[in-house]
Amino acid sequence: MRVAVAGASGLVGTALLHHMGSRKWEVTPLVRRSVRAEASAISWDPAAGTLDSRALEGMDAVVCLSGAGIAGGRWTAKRKAKILNSRVDTASLLCRTIATMDSPPKVFICASAIGYYGANPGEQPCPEDHPRGDDFLSEVCAAWEEAARPAKEKGIRVVHLRAGIILSAHGGALGKMLIPFRLGLGGVLGSGEQLMSWIGRDEMVNVIEYAIEADDLEGPVNAVNPAVTTNRAFTKALGRALGRPTILPVPAFLLRLALGQMGEDLLLGSTRAVPAVLEARGFPFLYGDVEDALGHFVR
Repeated sequence: MRVAVAGASGLVGTALLHHMGSRKWEVTPLVRRSVRAEASAISWDPAAGTLDSRALEGMDAVVCLSGAGIAGGRWTAKRKAKILNSRVDTASLLCRTIATMDSPPKVFICASAIGYYGANPGEQPCPEDHPRGDDFLSEVCAAWEEAARPAKEKGIRVVHLRAGIILSAHGGALGKMLIPFRLGLGGVLGSGEQLMSWIGRDEMVNVIEYAIEADDLEGPVNAVNPAVTTNRAFTKALGRALGRPTILPVPAFLLRLALGQMGEDLLLGSTRAVPAVLEARGFPFLYGDVEDALGHFVR
């Protein structure tokens, strides 16, 4: 299997490249720099809209994981534009390019997020056919998925992986939590009752692999573990995994004051995403609950 990966240096991308390499797949990362002709990478510039379609000849699949981090600080107008453009520009360029090819890749796999359903649908289950929300992240996810239209119109199979919180000790939300929690400074956020839809990084890699190989899978797929948890249960499970107390709650008003809309939507939002598509297909999730997953990642 020959696969091109955009966002190969990120949290999921690095694990994906390692996993595909272990399967002896030929994996080619897309990089934002010039590369030698013999180098095992493809040079591109999403901001400038430059990508030579000849570099993608012979690829079986293209995976797009690119996007600026959404939890890097307050969502200023400049930061919001970067979050949106970094996703739409990359997906759009890839799909416009492969749509011009005589023999395009069979499948385009693009990251998306459960933010599609809005920051706070609450207790209401959100399977893949749930309506989109009406806030910033839902607009980003909708534009991100719409950017793949040229590939769909070409007849290429397109899968949008709406990921939840990706758990890994090597980065992401969990990676940022480990230092304060190890120092005994962890605690629930706000009420602690907000729902967290999550997936282990290794589970996410398996979902991407599955999406590449499942010829009849297309459209939106919720990439989340079925065992949704609350922030309170997650906090206690992480404390137990680290053997540390979790007695320092962070009031909701402080999160709103310090982080604005980002704190409100990401840390206090509540989403019960349901992996209906994957469950219906019998996908083998690796973890029975969040305590199981956290015990694995921080041991």
